[in-house]
Amino acid sequence: MLDALRPLLTPPVIAAVTVLSLALLVGSVAMLPWFVARLPRDYFVRPGHDPASSPIRDPGRRRVLLFLKNAAGAALLVAGLAMLVLPGQGVLTILVALVLLDFPGKRALERRLVARPAVGSALNAIRRRAKAEPLLFE
Repeated sequence: MLDALRPLLTPPVIAAVTVLSLALLVGSVAMLPWFVARLPRDYFVRPGHDPASSPIRDPGRRRVLLFLKNAAGAALLVAGLAMLVLPGQGVLTILVALVLLDFPGKRALERRLVARPAVGSALNAIRRRAKAEPLLFE
């Protein structure tokens, strides 16, 4: 298997992967605290979002914003998965991606992730540093 990858491991590819890894690390360190601090305190205990309650009434504009939100979530999911093996906060980035994405079973998966003591503690530590109230968990 390694012999098959050897032709791909050229200096430009290694440099590009290194730059991408550093960009993911810097981006996650900069953006995750900002995002986590702005989550509503009851995000993980309240029922799912009702699209009818959206302040955006134009359905076309709502669809565009939903697409952009899901695209950002997909990009963060890929970055989080990469950070599981590269430097960065992989699990927290994946959690933020899940918050942005819309798919069946999303709430149950989010709740299972934040029920892990290390994840819930890390989220609340970030909020403490941002002077935000701790998140509520079930």
